[in-house]
Amino acid sequence: MEYRKLHGTDLDVSALGFGVWTVGTTWWGVKDEAVGERLLREAFELGVTFFDNGDTYASGRAEALQRRALGDVRDQIVIGSKFGYDIYTHPERPGQQERPHDWSPLYLRKALEGSLKRLGTDRIDYYQLHNPRLDAIQQGSALADDLWAELEQLKNEGLIRAYGTALGPALNERQIEEGVATIKERRAPTQIIYNLLEQVLGEQILPVAEAEQISVVARVPHASGLLEGYMTLDTQFEPGDHRNWRLTTNQKRKAWMEDGLKKVEQLTPRFVEGQGRTLGQLALQFALHSPMMASVLPNIYSAEGLREYAAAFEAAPLTEGEYSEIQALYADNFGLSTNLIGEVVK
Repeated sequence: MEYRKLHGTDLDVSALGFGVWTVGTTWWGVKDEAVGERLLREAFELGVTFFDNGDTYASGRAEALQRRALGDVRDQIVIGSKFGYDIYTHPERPGQQERPHDWSPLYLRKALEGSLKRLGTDRIDYYQLHNPRLDAIQQGSALADDLWAELEQLKNEGLIRAYGTALGPALNERQIEEGVATIKERRAPTQIIYNLLEQVLGEQILPVAEAEQISVVARVPHASGLLEGYMTLDTQFEPGDHRNWRLTTNQKRKAWMEDGLKKVEQLTPRFVEGQGRTLGQLALQFALHSPMMASVLPNIYSAEGLREYAAAFEAAPLTEGEYSEIQALYADNFGLSTNLIGEVVK
């Protein structure tokens, strides 16, 4: 395992993190909580120390799941969680629709108290605004300034160690402004959607992160499954899988798969076959290329996938020449006339 500094904080995290949403909700097919607990524990045993959660994941049940799996090793891990959605007043919405946000200092404390109790800890290491818009980040906004002042107070009280933002929910260019404001104005890390096929946020945010020496965390490094190596045009998503909400028709699903798989067909013979790495490992190596990328959060829902990803640091490393070749392919959209990647994101 590789460990990196989460610049902008005093935290060190495993370069492979574990996004608990994949086992704490039913959006990726892990419906048995015992399976989720085993995967979290095995991840720790493989060297993963960064576990990223959120109070809205199954209305807090994902945080309780993490406590059961990892409560006895709490001081050996970095706990990330998120706040902002009002999970107490507003019930879960169908189709993974967003709940209303509440950024008031009063609600912030209420949300933190709930997460601390469910996680079974006295502090959260990395506390993130969950899918904020610019008005909750930018300096000069009374809403934002009160919120960030309260975050600093919570840090002074020892209830959190660091804070930042997790941008979303779906890939949207407005998140460029949000990420840049987090880094430049709040001097805090940000979490973005970033992978070999979806670089629109990273192209703009990572250079700012490098200039300011503030870290970024990436989720969806496998482009919602396209870069895991299992997907074909015949792949069907289980009921409840979050991709069914993004791709609402079979026609959209087929077009998205065709577009992505044509790109994967160009990657596999050049960068995977005979190169000492899997496609899934290539995706992680690519996402971690920037020194300001502190950790990546793949969707982990099987022991096989977890072990494959943990072994990415022992696989043949991605060379600078290979990275440049991939970037040239991306810049040319892999020679395709259409680009449908980006419709299915967390």
